[in-house]
Amino acid sequence: MTIEFDQLRPGQRLPPWVAPSGIEPWNRFAAVNDEFVPVHMDDDAGRRAGNPQGAFGMGNLRLSYVANLLREWAGDDAEIRELHVEYRSRHQKNDVLTANGTVVAVSFARDEVLVTVDVDVVTRDGRSTAPGTARVAFPLATAAPDAP
Repeated sequence: MTIEFDQLRPGQRLPPWVAPSGIEPWNRFAAVNDEFVPVHMDDDAGRRAGNPQGAFGMGNLRLSYVANLLREWAGDDAEIRELHVEYRSRHQKNDVLTANGTVVAVSFARDEVLVTVDVDVVTRDGRSTAPGTARVAFPLATAAPDAP
């Protein structure tokens, strides 16, 4: 995606990033991150932990969804400088999670554009599970070097 810096405004929404929730994506995430925690893989363990539906999704998986949202929007040249979310609600199997972002501030420095984004991951029914904030830095094109 190409970012038009002169068109970035507070209130602008990022294109959403959507992913299914369930044992298969949880297992892949756990395999890559060595995060095989019983409450995320076993229904009985999830119930013992107080979740009537059984196993529930990982918080760090939602953080990765926000990182995917930002990376897909910002592109490879941008740098995610800060990313913070709070895990406020569990997500369940067979749900659909959507990572969303809204631009809240844009500032221009000498060689970069800094964009502050409010982020969240919501369930299919719109329940917030991981609200937070991110700061993304975009390099400005540099002038061609002076000829000798």
